[in-house]
Amino acid sequence: MHSLASSSIKVFTDFNTGRRTCFPVRSSGFDRRIQQHQQLVINLGVSPSYFRNFSNNNSNSCRIVACSVERNGNGGSGASSSSSSGSGSDYNSSSFASRTQTYAFLKQQMEVAAQSEDYEEAARIRDSLRSFEEEEPVLRIRRLLKEAINEERFEDAVRYRDELKEIAPHSLLKCSSDATTLGIRVQVRSVYIDGRSQPSKGQYFFAYRIRITNNSDRPVQLLRRHWIISDANGRAENVWGIGVIGEQPVILPRTGFEYSSACPLSTPSGRMEGDFEMKHIDRVGSSTFNVAIAPFSLSILADESDTF
Repeated sequence: MHSLASSSIKVFTDFNTGRRTCFPVRSSGFDRRIQQHQQLVINLGVSPSYFRNFSNNNSNSCRIVACSVERNGNGGSGASSSSSSGSGSDYNSSSFASRTQTYAFLKQQMEVAAQSEDYEEAARIRDSLRSFEEEEPVLRIRRLLKEAINEERFEDAVRYRDELKEIAPHSLLKCSSDATTLGIRVQVRSVYIDGRSQPSKGQYFFAYRIRITNNSDRPVQLLRRHWIISDANGRAENVWGIGVIGEQPVILPRTGFEYSSACPLSTPSGRMEGDFEMKHIDRVGSSTFNVAIAPFSLSILADESDTF
């Protein structure tokens, strides 16, 4: 894994008092790296408001404290591959990937046309996108599934769910996840970044934000991370690393640590899951334990309602 950049600011939040502690990593290049970090957030194309309300259930939200990129390197990554399961449907995963690639390309072309003030072309592409959204089986079935659940037509919901499993398994996975292990809660949310993606070249860029909250009574330290990154073709890669954003943060009881990172894919959708290796630091010789990062989706067709 190659890191794009890491910031020089860490933020810890005490959820009992709402107090935030913000301090720089000791370095003579502090001011310069702050400017680099600010520019990186701009270059990522992430709207500050997107991540501002990371959790609607917790008013003591932290800010983004770092940005880096998880890249699927070839050397020393322990990568493993597996093929996607076959489908009897004509609308298979490769068809879905091809159509979503076209969709992403059209969205990017519409933005280019609008920026160059070719509004006639932008309107034409907009209409094409709307037609796609109305006819795309995944979006249509997902909409029907949501309606069936809301109307308590659960027999229909089962049928729609099974259809989605058949044609696009990734579409059932939300772009957010939430899991707790031994009192350590890990929340994740992902978003597709148009500005850093090049669909015509098969390059898709996703940002994700992680909040780690220590709801236990003991302080913990994050030692290592492990990711399993899968694309829409079923290729999976394992990525290991020391700490996160170049740090091994200590998280005290009732406090949290939060950071932002990103992942490039060669397909318009995929998934990530993994774990953090941690240990309690209030007792000498404490054994390490793994904290789960529940699976979440990376998708250009993300449901905008995917929030915490």
